[in-house]
Amino acid sequence: MRVRFSTFSCWLLLLASSLPALAQTHKDYLPSPYPDRLTLGWQDNPATSQSVNWRTDSTVTNAVGAIAEADPSPDVEKKAMIVNATTQRVQLDGTTKLYHTVQFKNLKPGTKYNYRVGSGTIWTEWFQFTTASDKPAPFSFIYFGDAQNDIRSLWSRAIRGAYSTMPRAAFMIHAGDLITTSNADWQWGEWFEAGGWVNGMVPTLATPGNHEYFKDDDNRRKVSRHWRPSFVLPENGPEKLKETAYYIDYQGTRFISLDSQGALLDSTVLDQQADWLVQVLTNNPNRWTVVTHHHPIYSTKSGRDNEEWRARMEPIYKKYKVDLVLQGHDHTYGRGLNMPLGKARKYPDGPIYVVSVSGPKMYDIGLQDWMDRAASNTQLYQIISIDGGKLSYQSFTVTGELYDAFELTKNAKGQNQLTDRAPAQTAERLDLPSEYLKRFKPEQLEEYNRRYKEYKARRKQ
Repeated sequence: MRVRFSTFSCWLLLLASSLPALAQTHKDYLPSPYPDRLTLGWQDNPATSQSVNWRTDSTVTNAVGAIAEADPSPDVEKKAMIVNATTQRVQLDGTTKLYHTVQFKNLKPGTKYNYRVGSGTIWTEWFQFTTASDKPAPFSFIYFGDAQNDIRSLWSRAIRGAYSTMPRAAFMIHAGDLITTSNADWQWGEWFEAGGWVNGMVPTLATPGNHEYFKDDDNRRKVSRHWRPSFVLPENGPEKLKETAYYIDYQGTRFISLDSQGALLDSTVLDQQADWLVQVLTNNPNRWTVVTHHHPIYSTKSGRDNEEWRARMEPIYKKYKVDLVLQGHDHTYGRGLNMPLGKARKYPDGPIYVVSVSGPKMYDIGLQDWMDRAASNTQLYQIISIDGGKLSYQSFTVTGELYDAFELTKNAKGQNQLTDRAPAQTAERLDLPSEYLKRFKPEQLEEYNRRYKEYKARRKQ
C-alpha cells in the first residue's frame, strides 16, 4: 500500500518533531554532589566574619569550608583551616536538596582571605573576599532594581556589567523581585547562574519583593521556600521577618532592609516593622544611613501608589535623617526627593529616593512630580561610593554608559547638600516600551504626552 503525504501533512510532522525543542525553555538546574548556588553573606560583624552558602544534592554527608589569609603563592591548601558547616534539608519540587552554610569567624579586619567549600573530597575552586575595616573607611557597593524575567539571557548582563565597572564592590544590594515565580527552582537557578562566581566574590544583601511571596497551603502569604535556604543574612530583624528585614553596619554606614511586601499584606507586620525601624535608627552611631525596600515611597508609574507604606515610613525617614532609599517594583527609573516644586532642592529635608530596574521587564513611566531624573525602557545598575562626608551615586545603563549621577555632602551638623551630576550630554531615555505604544489607547498616549511636556518644562526651571 502506498501512502501519500500532502504538503500540509508534512508540515504537521515537521512541527510535531520540533515541539520537544520548543517546549524546552529552561534548564532543570538539578543539584549534584558538587557545590552550586554559592553566595557570600553575613550574619555577624563584616569586619570579623564572613558567611558562605551553597547547595548540593542529598548524597552529601559532610559539608565544610576551608579558609586562609590570601597569599600569592599556590600553597593555599596547606595553610587553610577547616570549618564545619551546618546543613538544612529542604523539600522542593518533590526532591530533597541540601543547603549548607559555613560561618568564618574571628577574622582580621581589612584582610583578604582565600576560601573554598565542599564535602572534603569534592570542592569548589578557591575564591577570595576582603573583610570590612573595623572603623569608617571609603567603600563602594552595587544596587540593582528588579531582575525578575529572562534572568539568564538578559539580566546576566546587568550583574556582570556592574562587576566589570566596580570589581572591588564591598557588596551587592538587590531591591526585591529577583525572580518572577516565588518557588520556581529553575528561576532561582537562572538567578544564580547569571551571577555565577561573582556571588562567591561579592556578598549579597537581598530584600524580598512581592514576587518572592506565595500563597501557602494554609492560604497565607509567605516568603519563598527558597529565600532562607539560599541566602545567609543578618537575623536581627523583627521575629516574623527573619532574613527579610535586618540591618548591618559597614565602615560608618548603616544599611537597613525592610520587607514592604510583608508589611502590606499584614498591618500588624507593618506596625511591628515600623517600631523596629525606629529602634534601629534611634541607636545608630553611623554617619550615613541607607534603606532598601521593594515598594517605592513614591512610584515612578501612574496608578501604583503605596500610600499606606509611605504614610508610615516617610515620617520616620525624615525624623531620623535617612540619607538614601533604594527601591524597585515599578520597572522604570526615577531619582528625586519629596520637596515642593519651586523650593530649592540643594538642601533636601529628607532622603533621596531612587527606583530602578535591572531586568528586561518594563512598564510605562509616569514622570511624577518628585522625579529629577527618569528613564524608560532601560536596564540599569548603580554604583554608590561613600568616603567620609561624601556619598557619590552613579547609575549606568547595562551597556556601560553613565546615565545619572549625584553627590550628597554631609556637614558637621548632619545636613546634606545635594549636587546633581547627571551628564548633560546624555539625553533622558523617555520613549515608552514598544508594547505600550501598541496597546495604549489614544487618550492614554495623550495623557503620557501631557506628562512628558510638564516633566520637561520642570527640568528646565
